[in-house]
Amino acid sequence: MQIAPGSWRLATPAFVAAVPLTLLFAPLGVAVVLLGVAVLWFHRDPPRPAGEGVVAPAEGSVSVIREEGDRLRVGIYMSALSVHVNRSPLPGRVERIEHVPGANRPAFSKESDRNERVRIESEDWTLVLIAGWFARRIRPYVGDGDSVGRGDRIAHISFGSRADVLMPAAVTRDDLTVDLDDSVRAGETIARL
Repeated sequence: MQIAPGSWRLATPAFVAAVPLTLLFAPLGVAVVLLGVAVLWFHRDPPRPAGEGVVAPAEGSVSVIREEGDRLRVGIYMSALSVHVNRSPLPGRVERIEHVPGANRPAFSKESDRNERVRIESEDWTLVLIAGWFARRIRPYVGDGDSVGRGDRIAHISFGSRADVLMPAAVTRDDLTVDLDDSVRAGETIARL
């Protein structure tokens, strides 16, 4: 099982603490080992083939579809059971990455529009990674000027969040292959071009 970068750093304290806890009270030590395994499982990074058109940047359920000016926003809520490695919706060159501080409301609520976020902008599309109430770490894998392919791994969010893609201006609601509450996997086609 492939694990997202930086995940062992989060799981190691549980494995280290499990040794003395097992000596003191074995069931507690086992529980802490299971916690470490759960952290690694949460940060899994399975291979995903990329579809055609605009692909889902995340795994989860479609929670937002709305027009913003001349562009369409599609948001995907990632539950605790979802894979949290984020992928590029389209090929392009990263023009800018911006960290925006903010609140930490539940990622599925309307109030999450004011949450901490990272914007990854290309000439044609923008990916907005939104931290949830528990997710406090958004780790971009790309930097300004990097070229990305459709479905490439570009970021990771720990512990619950949302990923919104602002579509190219040419994409309309009729081009979408998904609707609200649909389940999607990262790399699957969500809009035709």
